[in-house]
Amino acid sequence: MTGSAVKLEDIKKSYRSGFSRERKAAVEGLSLEVRSGEIFGLLGPNGAGKTTTLKILLGIIFPDDGQGTVLGRPLGDRTSYSRLGFLPEQPYFYGFLTAENGLDLYGKFFGLNKDERASRSARLLDMVGLRRGSHLTLDKYSKGMLQRFGIAQALINDPELVIMDEPSSGLDPVGQKEIRDILVRLKEDGKTIFLSSHQLSEVENVCDSVSIVNRGKSVRNGNLSDLLAVEGMTRVVLRGALAAKDSLSSLVRKIEESDGATVLEVNSSDVYRVLDVARELELELVSIEPSRRTLEDLFMEAIKEQGN
Repeated sequence: MTGSAVKLEDIKKSYRSGFSRERKAAVEGLSLEVRSGEIFGLLGPNGAGKTTTLKILLGIIFPDDGQGTVLGRPLGDRTSYSRLGFLPEQPYFYGFLTAENGLDLYGKFFGLNKDERASRSARLLDMVGLRRGSHLTLDKYSKGMLQRFGIAQALINDPELVIMDEPSSGLDPVGQKEIRDILVRLKEDGKTIFLSSHQLSEVENVCDSVSIVNRGKSVRNGNLSDLLAVEGMTRVVLRGALAAKDSLSSLVRKIEESDGATVLEVNSSDVYRVLDVARELELELVSIEPSRRTLEDLFMEAIKEQGN
């Protein structure tokens, strides 16, 4: 798929709050774009405007100003809703239903016939790893199982765009890995994923692009690899280079060991000189790639720029 699944331009939304009933901006000039077929991460501290943004995308509330599209339709256009799937941060499901009953119920909401509901339910329960527990009522499910069921219900209508709010919240490392694998599989199946999360390491592992928001504005936007690249720096990985540290020290910014290899942070203009030295010393070249910072570093930098 090509084109934009979501596009927001200069979105503004404010609420009245406190005894004075003065209006307080929740989203103030927010712009972002999500390309079809990618996993997109919406990041920001508490109170940054993430929840308000999700509500605008879902048509729960409407912006005061600005414009946008969801799956090619204007914000609030009901024709796009049947093409969306949504997993809230704290979903509530009827505990007396089994997973099969629950998916059957949600399938009816979308007008699916009996055969479609049965086939889709079986496929989705297999995909999220709940087939063996599908006969249990949901009140017997663990947090991780409920999250997986929540993903299944968000997919029962075979949506083009899936919006998820904190899908890994409260899960242990095993549960987080399972959710991450499901997200990657959904992307491989051609779905577009819009992910709001505080789990920066998870976002860094799965997202193609991100938008970092603070105080209702986007402070960083774009392809994640480009955002994490350190301009003018290259990462050279060699084997045996630690023993030649003195020969390389004048050419590199930083030297460290990682998994039996030596990682050199080098000015991009000095890469060929480093490789010449490595060749003379008969060192094994493992890889050359642009230097990268972590998403946590980028996030903190972006937030601090606004004085937070």
